[in-house]
Amino acid sequence: MISRRSLLQMAAAAAAAGPLGPSSTAQTSRRRVLALIGDRYHNADYIRVALDRVLDGLNVTVDYTIDYGQLSRNALANYQLFLCLRDGMIWPGGYSGPDAYPYEQGLENRSSTSEPKSQTWLKEEQAVALKDFVTAGNGFYSLHNNSHVSLSSKTYRDVMGGAYIGHPALRPFQVRVVNTSHPITQGVHDFMVTDEQHFVEYDKDRKDILMEAENIDGLTFQNLGTKSISGWAYDYGRGRVVFTAVGHTIQALWNPEYLKLQKRAVQWLLKEI
Repeated sequence: MISRRSLLQMAAAAAAAGPLGPSSTAQTSRRRVLALIGDRYHNADYIRVALDRVLDGLNVTVDYTIDYGQLSRNALANYQLFLCLRDGMIWPGGYSGPDAYPYEQGLENRSSTSEPKSQTWLKEEQAVALKDFVTAGNGFYSLHNNSHVSLSSKTYRDVMGGAYIGHPALRPFQVRVVNTSHPITQGVHDFMVTDEQHFVEYDKDRKDILMEAENIDGLTFQNLGTKSISGWAYDYGRGRVVFTAVGHTIQALWNPEYLKLQKRAVQWLLKEI
C-alpha cells in the first residue's frame, strides 16, 4: 500500500523535476545557440551538417533557422550565443537557381529572363538588438560571408568588427595563426584549405587578430596582394565577438585544425575557456 504522505512526496518531486522529468535539470544547464544560416550562394543544408560537427561534444543546444527575422530582441533573449553564416542579401524577385553560379550562364532565352535584383534584409532595430545582446554579456560568432551584412549597417559592423571586400575563385591558400597566446588558438596549427579567400576590412585593434590567410602560390586579388585577415576575437561590452573567414566549402569547415579552432571559438564565446 502507498500512503497519502508518499503520494504527496512523489507529486512534489515530479513537480520539481518539471515537464521533462529529472533530465530537465541537465537540459537547462546546456547553453543555447541560435544559428542563422544559408543564402543564395550557401545552401543551409551543408552548413548545418558542417556546424553539427563543430558543435558536437560541446555543452550547447543549437536551433538552426534560415529566417533572418529571427534576429530580434525577443528571440535572442532565449540564447547565450548567436552564430551567423549568411550574407546580407535577399532576392524578393527571385533568381535562376538553385545554384546561381552556373544556371545564369548561356541561357538560350536570356533576353526574356529578368535580371535578379538583390536588396538588404537587415533592419537597424535588428542590428541594435544584436549590439545589446552582446553588450549584455553574450557571444556572437560571425562566420565566412557574414561580413557582408556589415555593408548595410554601421551598428552591425561595429559589433562584428569589419566588413566584406570580396574574394577570388576557389583556390588553395594557407591560414596561419598569428596570435598563439589567445585561448582560441591554443593547440591550433597552421593549415591549408581550398576555399574562398575572403578579403575583409578590419576596424578594431590589430592585437585582436588571430589568423591571416595567404595564397602561397603568389596569386593576388584585385590590388590587395596575396594576404588577408582571416579571423579575430575581442571583448565587446560584457560579451565577446569572433569572426573567422574560412567557410565556403564543407571540406574547409571540417579541416581538422580549423574544426579545432571553431570549437574553441564557441567555448571562448561562452566564457568556458
